[in-house]
Amino acid sequence: MTIADLPHAPSAVPASNGAPQQPPPKQESAYATALAQFDRAAQILNLDPGMASMLRSCKRELTVNFPVKMDNGEVRRFTGYRVHHNTARGPTKGGIRYSPHVDLDEVRALAMWMTWKCAVVNIPYGGAKGGVVCNPKELSPRELEGLTRRYTTEITPFISPEGDIPAPDMGTNPQIMAWMMDTYSMHRGYSVPAIVTGKPVNIGGSAGRFEATGRGIMFVVREAYRTFGWRFEGIRVVVQGFGNVGAITAQTAHEMGCKVIAVSDVAGGLYNPNGLDIPRLRRFMQTHQSVCEFDGGERITNAELLTLPCDVLVPAARENQITAANAAHIRARVIAEGANGPTTPEADEILMANNVLVIPDILCNAGGVIVSYFEWVQSLQQLFWEEDDVNHRLERILIRSFHDVYELAIRMDLDLRTAALVLGIGRVAEATRTRGLYP
Repeated sequence: MTIADLPHAPSAVPASNGAPQQPPPKQESAYATALAQFDRAAQILNLDPGMASMLRSCKRELTVNFPVKMDNGEVRRFTGYRVHHNTARGPTKGGIRYSPHVDLDEVRALAMWMTWKCAVVNIPYGGAKGGVVCNPKELSPRELEGLTRRYTTEITPFISPEGDIPAPDMGTNPQIMAWMMDTYSMHRGYSVPAIVTGKPVNIGGSAGRFEATGRGIMFVVREAYRTFGWRFEGIRVVVQGFGNVGAITAQTAHEMGCKVIAVSDVAGGLYNPNGLDIPRLRRFMQTHQSVCEFDGGERITNAELLTLPCDVLVPAARENQITAANAAHIRARVIAEGANGPTTPEADEILMANNVLVIPDILCNAGGVIVSYFEWVQSLQQLFWEEDDVNHRLERILIRSFHDVYELAIRMDLDLRTAALVLGIGRVAEATRTRGLYP
C-alpha cells in the first residue's frame, strides 16, 4: 500500500504563501466535537438507534463541591467532576485535569474519547475523565495537596482499582497522583497502589510512564513516515504546548534526529528555522516560567506557530486549537494530535481538502494510557518491568494499532480519524452486544 491509496493523504507540503495572523480560535464545545465525530462513525457502522444512543451517552456523571482551607485561613469552595463514559470493555480509565477552564461538557468529551482510544489500541478499559476547576499555578503546595486529598475523598465512591483508575492530565503530575493514592489508601487502611497510575516510581509507578505520551507520539509519526515511504530523518517538527506531553515529544523528536524548529506554551512561542536546542531548553525550563524567555530563537505567538511551514505539527495543548478560522493556513504535511480534540470537524474538512494528513488523537497520543495499563498490571501483581521492556511493548502496540487504523482506512475509503473512530466504536459496540443487557 502507498500514500496514493489513502483518502486525502498528502503528496507534498502545501505551498507557502505567507499566512496572515489569525484571531484566537473560537472556543467551540469539545463535547459537540466528540458527538459530531461519533455520529459520523455510527452512521458508517450502521449502528441501530438503541446502540447508538447508549454509546453516545456517558454512563455516570458526578459533580462535587468541596471546601479547602487556604494558607491565609480563608475557606474556598471548589467544584470537581468525575465522569464514566463506558464500561463494556473493562474498568474505566482517564486522567484528572486541574484547570480554570474545566467544565462538565469538556469532561464528558474527554471521557468519550478515552473510550474510543482504549478500544483503538485494544487495551481492556473504558473511558473516564475528571477535573477540578482551579488554577494549580496559583495554589501553594500545601493548598494543592489539601485540594487533591479532599477531591479524592469526594470521588472515592466512584473510583477503585477494579472499577475506575485515575491518572495525571493537564495541570496534574506524579506528586498529585501520590496524594490521591495515599488518600484512598488511608480510607481503606492499607496501601492500594493500583488505584491510580502515573504515580512516582518509588511508590509503585512504572518506569517510562512520565514520558509515554510524548514518546508514543513520535513512534506513531515515525511509523506513518515509514508506511508512506517518506524520509523521516531531519524532518521539521513544530510543537504547540511545552508541558509534559509537548516537552517529551520535542525531546524524543530531537533524539530521533528530527529538527524541532518551534515550541510554545501559554505565554507564546519560540521559532528557530535551524532547530532549537531542546535539551538546553528543557534544562532552562526547570528554573524559568516560559519558553519565551529562552535565548535560542525568535519569539512568536501561538497563532503564528500553528501556521509555520513544517513537516509535522504537534498540537499538544488544549482542544479546539485548529478550527475553521485557521485551518486553511496550516502549512504542515502531517498533524500529529498530542492533545485531545485539538481539531474541530470543520477544520478536518479543510485540512483534508488541502491534503494535510491528520493522525488522530485517539491513536496518536494513546501512549500514556497504554503505559498506564502497564503500570496498573504491575501494581496489581507487584511485579515491575524495566524501562526498555516498557518502551518496547509500547512501540509494538502503537505500531500494530497504526496499521489496524491505516488498513481499515484503505479498506473502507476513509480518512485516518474516521477509520480510528470506526475501529474503536465498532469494538465497543461488539463488546456491548456480546455482554448483552442487564437484567
